[in-house]
Amino acid sequence: MGSLIRDALERVEERIARAAVRAGRRRDQITLIGVTKVMPASRLGEAYQAGLRHFGENYVQEFAGKRAELGEMPGAVFHMIGHLQSNKARAAAELFDVIQTVDSERLARRLDEAGKPLQVLIEVKLSGEETKSGADERDVPALAEAVRRCGRLDLRGLMVMPPWSDDAEVSRPYFRRLRELGERLEFVELSMGMSHDFEVAIEEGATMIRVGTAIFGSRKALA
Repeated sequence: MGSLIRDALERVEERIARAAVRAGRRRDQITLIGVTKVMPASRLGEAYQAGLRHFGENYVQEFAGKRAELGEMPGAVFHMIGHLQSNKARAAAELFDVIQTVDSERLARRLDEAGKPLQVLIEVKLSGEETKSGADERDVPALAEAVRRCGRLDLRGLMVMPPWSDDAEVSRPYFRRLRELGERLEFVELSMGMSHDFEVAIEEGATMIRVGTAIFGSRKALA
């Protein structure tokens, strides 16, 4: 399995490189985050050995179990990329280095009260889907100010989850809107793009891409 993950990472790196060239960008401007939800800890370890250093998880409790198995991983950075309830903020702060899904002042305060310095992103809801989380685009400036008042939180940028589509081009308008919002608010990081559309996200300015299936294979295979 380790060699399969290594080979998959190489293919993803080739896709990133081609997209960066098309966009006139450098590879080092883009952070690859391997999304490992429902994947066993062993696969995280294999990806780490293959050179991956950023990992994204969706559920606090699930990752808590994995983290206990993983042991020391020097240089690894763990990102919370799933919806986070404020009552799980303290546990998330202990486990993760980056929280990408801040969507309310209440959650920001709870994370700040946990007492650990954290990098955070504001998740923005740009679609009308009821199942999507995130702050309304109009509320982002005020939320950003509230986050900046939290002394332990380092607000780095914005994150978005467009509606799912097999056509990557469907995601482009959402990525573009996030980039424009980030430019207006002078943010450094834009987290956008997954296995099926990260090339489009890179073309639109993504600095973080969240890639699971293209590295680890289908989660359905684990069922």
